[in-house]
Amino acid sequence: MSVPEYPPVSPYVTGVVGRCPRCGKGRLFSGLLALAPSCEVCGLDYSFADSGDGPAMFVMLIAGFIVLGAALWLEVAYQPPYWLHALIFLPFSVLVCIGLLRPTKGLLITLQYFHKAEEGRRVE
Repeated sequence: MSVPEYPPVSPYVTGVVGRCPRCGKGRLFSGLLALAPSCEVCGLDYSFADSGDGPAMFVMLIAGFIVLGAALWLEVAYQPPYWLHALIFLPFSVLVCIGLLRPTKGLLITLQYFHKAEEGRRVE
């Protein structure tokens, strides 16, 4: 019985668009951030995937840079009142974080598959 071969796919592209890391066609997510149990095309079991807190940490750093940079630019250029900063940048922060979280999580999961990363086990 031969094992089917899959063409090589870029872990970066498949991760960002939320596709299966093995075939590049099936969906990686079943909801906004919920991982599908397996690929509906090639049958890859996603139980290996554990991105942990990595995506959230990357998103906080990137979103903080974007939102803080925009807030500082607005303050220096126009000096709006603080309530206007809150009105603009609280929803902007939420949108940036949610917008970056899914692609970041997908990217870290596909890189985990690509590099065959797994939990360390003690050899006895």
